[in-house]
Amino acid sequence: MANVGGGFGFGTGVVGGVGVGVRPYAELTFDSEGDVDRVTQGTVSRMEATDLLVFAHGWNSDRSTATRLYDRFFAPFEGLVGSGVRLGYVGVVWPSMRFSDEPIPDFDTLAALAEPDLGGALDPLTRRALEEFWPERRAELDRVAELLAERADSAAAFIEFGALIRELAGVDAVPALVAPSVPAIFTDDVLEVCRALSVALARAGAASTGAAGTGAAGTGAAVAAGGPEGPALTVGGGMRGLWGGAKELLRQAAYYKMKKRAGVVGERGLGPVLAQLAAARPALRFHLIGHSFGARVVSFSLRAVPDRARYVKSVTLLQGAFSHYAFADRLPHDKGTGGALRGLQRRVDGPVVACHSPHDSALKIFYPLASRMAGDSAGLLGFDERWGAIGHDGVQAVPGAPRLTLDTALREGVPTTGCVSVDAGSVVRRGGAPSGAHSDICHEELARLVVDAGRMGR
Repeated sequence: MANVGGGFGFGTGVVGGVGVGVRPYAELTFDSEGDVDRVTQGTVSRMEATDLLVFAHGWNSDRSTATRLYDRFFAPFEGLVGSGVRLGYVGVVWPSMRFSDEPIPDFDTLAALAEPDLGGALDPLTRRALEEFWPERRAELDRVAELLAERADSAAAFIEFGALIRELAGVDAVPALVAPSVPAIFTDDVLEVCRALSVALARAGAASTGAAGTGAAGTGAAVAAGGPEGPALTVGGGMRGLWGGAKELLRQAAYYKMKKRAGVVGERGLGPVLAQLAAARPALRFHLIGHSFGARVVSFSLRAVPDRARYVKSVTLLQGAFSHYAFADRLPHDKGTGGALRGLQRRVDGPVVACHSPHDSALKIFYPLASRMAGDSAGLLGFDERWGAIGHDGVQAVPGAPRLTLDTALREGVPTTGCVSVDAGSVVRRGGAPSGAHSDICHEELARLVVDAGRMGR
């Protein structure tokens, strides 16, 4: 991310020239290794508040969109909390990136939502973002851009493209049976992967059409012209029609790196910073909010919460892009193993609320596809519950964790402890392909849910 840690005023509600309407507002800025900018840490430590809302953005964010997200999401809170609550607002900024052809509801035009460019060529904004995300990989990105623009009807071009993607993702060309931590999407035959991703793009287009009344030109057409396996996927003959899937493979390589980075930033960065602040100001209450991979950031920060500490009062996960089994003590398919965050909900003096939506194509279609490992008998397109995301169907395999609709949660409240899943599909429902409603989170109903989870209401 460009200019991380500089060019903005803290505690003034103005960041990079973009206004944030709430006060007091400050940012915590981290690099890719989780190291915090000490100036931002100092500013947050001096905030006058009883309760801090700490929000981490997700994958589809550059600095500008992250700031706009915080401004929009934080806006209703002052009118929702009780008189004894003095809120401080903290935006976590960490190095993710935005694909500019992936529109965000409320921030982009209806035309952009209806007709994103899912073709092969990279637009200038995405190209610049990729160079900032992988600053030492300019040569590889140059060649990737050339191949996507050329759309060659050549197996050799796809093989070269696949090798470049593995370089960017930092994985070796070995089967996942040998390196089980590497998703099959980077190790299987690249033509089969690109075909599978092309089919997934068609399905995402159809899902977006049904969810929001706006579909992606091209992807929805593919379904209409004979279904996702039909000839519309290879318009022009041969392999040229698979370059849209190749572009999605590039997107998945960026997500793969961001997913790992989000865990590092949470565990090594945000968690220790909050622990230090809590030790210095023991009366301060923290309410963690995360969107997409930002939900991974705030959840992994719980690893740094000391046993018996009580300063984290609530965690709200908005369309979280990590496993729905993360908090489970035992995995259904492997009873001897728990989730990556098993039991960490017990370090929260309040609930862990996981909001999910059936209209989120990114988590319904692409997350399990990218997460699935080689050797899975279901194949690239077969759904397997092992690879589901918490933002798609909520918390799984945690006994006693209730499942509520958003209306019920707002009317009756959420439990005071433990994990709870809230179906937010009644409001999280707008967005075009390929991500669907993944970023449709700026709703007062969700702000009210955070207030209720943190016991901050009137």
